[in-house]
Amino acid sequence: MNVIDGKVSDKEEIIYRAKYHWAILLGPILVVILGGLALGSQGYHAAALVAFGLIWGICSYISLQRSEIKLTRNKILINVGFPLKRSYEIDLGKITLVDYYQPSLGSMLNFGKIIIVYNGKKKSAIRLVSSPAEFVREVQQQIVALNPASTGAQAS
Repeated sequence: MNVIDGKVSDKEEIIYRAKYHWAILLGPILVVILGGLALGSQGYHAAALVAFGLIWGICSYISLQRSEIKLTRNKILINVGFPLKRSYEIDLGKITLVDYYQPSLGSMLNFGKIIIVYNGKKKSAIRLVSSPAEFVREVQQQIVALNPASTGAQAS
């Protein structure tokens, strides 16, 4: 059982799940490659760079495997990061803004940053999320379903 699955009650169903994107591993891979190329000329310094890249890669891989972002009918449950874990439980009724940002590489590989503003001023930003546009669309649809009167549509 996932950590977040334990927080979801029997009445709530998980509507959408998002995870970190595999692009979280690009930085550590690049550091290991650069350190490996410099091993012949830089010696211990390059070996330290390779060791750092490997440790960073292991932490990134664990973070990739353990990341969970789930949307239910009433809230968003976020549990991301390793070794510094961040966990949030955000009620959909308290969200004032949900948006995403994709840089050029993110548009090509379909990852980006999700920004959630809630309780007036609190802000949560989660980077390197896979398919951020789809997640934001699902959240917005769920907010509209939760508060149908706020959409501006009037019955005749």
